Amino acid sequence: MYSKTLSLRFPGKIAGQAVVVNLVRDFDLTFNILKATIYPRKDGFMVLELGGHRKNFQKGVRYLKSLGIKVENIGQDIRRDESRCYHCGACTAVCPTGALYIKRPEMDVVFEKDKCSACEWCVLACPARAMVVSFNKRVLL
Repeated sequence: MYSKTLSLRFPGKIAGQAVVVNLVRDFDLTFNILKATIYPRKDGFMVLELGGHRKNFQKGVRYLKSLGIKVENIGQDIRRDESRCYHCGACTAVCPTGALYIKRPEMDVVFEKDKCSACEWCVLACPARAMVVSFNKRVLL
């Protein structure tokens, strides 16, 4: 299984089309919408975790681009400032991928960056503001 978190910027003329459904139906891909800003007839933005077989993934990205969608790979540049974190665990309650969890019996919060989908929920939940986000976007070729 191949999976990446992508940023999609699409023109307003396709805002009403079932683009994500076509990725599932035509390319056998799975998805998880992490963030979306979509309005009728206006340019839109979506952060999407997309997965499937590598060849299908590549075909799906080509399909998106053929529609005029700008597809960017989002590097997982969410990090934890260890000097600020006091291991309260608030971030673990909202992390949808399990990238943040409590190690027992020590009760330390562990951050596995490779599991992070860059949804930013931990940033909002952290009372110490120890979770920091900086997106490193690259256009997929």
